[in-house]
Amino acid sequence: MALNRREFLKIMGGTTAAFAFPGVLLQGCKKALQEASARTPVIWLQAQSCSGCSVSLLNKINPDIVSVITEVISLNYHQTLMAGTGSTAIDVLEEAVKKQRKDFILIVEGSIPTKDDYYCTIGEVDGKHVSAKEWVEELGKNAVAVVSAGTCAAYGGIPGGKSMTTGVNPTGAVPVSEIIKDRLIVNIPGCPPHPDWMVGTLVHLLLKGMPELDEYNRPKMYFGQTVHDRCELLNYYKRGVFAKEWGDKGCLYNLGCLGMDSGCDIPVRKWNNGASSCTESGAGCIGCTEKVFPDYGKRGIFYHLHGSSQEKGGTAISGIVKQKGNLEA
Repeated sequence: MALNRREFLKIMGGTTAAFAFPGVLLQGCKKALQEASARTPVIWLQAQSCSGCSVSLLNKINPDIVSVITEVISLNYHQTLMAGTGSTAIDVLEEAVKKQRKDFILIVEGSIPTKDDYYCTIGEVDGKHVSAKEWVEELGKNAVAVVSAGTCAAYGGIPGGKSMTTGVNPTGAVPVSEIIKDRLIVNIPGCPPHPDWMVGTLVHLLLKGMPELDEYNRPKMYFGQTVHDRCELLNYYKRGVFAKEWGDKGCLYNLGCLGMDSGCDIPVRKWNNGASSCTESGAGCIGCTEKVFPDYGKRGIFYHLHGSSQEKGGTAISGIVKQKGNLEA
């Protein structure tokens, strides 16, 4: 069985899944998921993104991504993963629009440019480029559910940032919720989001419908508590032990860790099949699941890194401090 009871509980956020899905756990996860996915195809669009959310999805280990695509979900369209190209691929989207199909889940990765359609196009129809904005608008009308995968799709993210010189965004990048305004959008933020969050939310939509959401339309089962609440370094904070430099033992708050401001379960779920987390590795939380990311002003790791290098009389470039005429590692 590709998705057994233990794996199902893991991706769905622990023992709370047993209360939400008692029938599934008793009848067998694989059969129920196969029946649900056969009825509900998934269309995944990539707009202004680095494909990092898709890469994170590909890192799914338990169950592996092949099992997820073939047995957990029916992935009908994904620019990166699908074998079909050209008109063969675009026909999937065109059919969904023309036939006004109402049997699919729409997942959008990346922000949507609004200043010019040519900033992001997906294929051609009748010899004309079709913008990401148009596909999202048309597909969003009929989708059973719409999911924003990653912070760029959920809030605008890095593509939605403002230029430091002009104060405006060059492409007019906006989140999916500003394109599809008349319905609820499920947000799965993160830069990137954990693969369990994406697969688990899809499983919930397939088997149980809409999950319980927080004020930012994020599934509470993954974003209901802050990183600080579950942090591996929480005991240091309680004892008043704070790191002064990177690599020191102690809570990373004074170095700009944004765990107090960020909701997600990474400290307990961890990355790379349970290997480690952002805080456990000593890097701290950059707040990538929050709406203001990546701009935290004078709060946050990026500001502290820049400030530390200036105090040393240089500018930080990819972890190297450039001094006057010298480079120091």
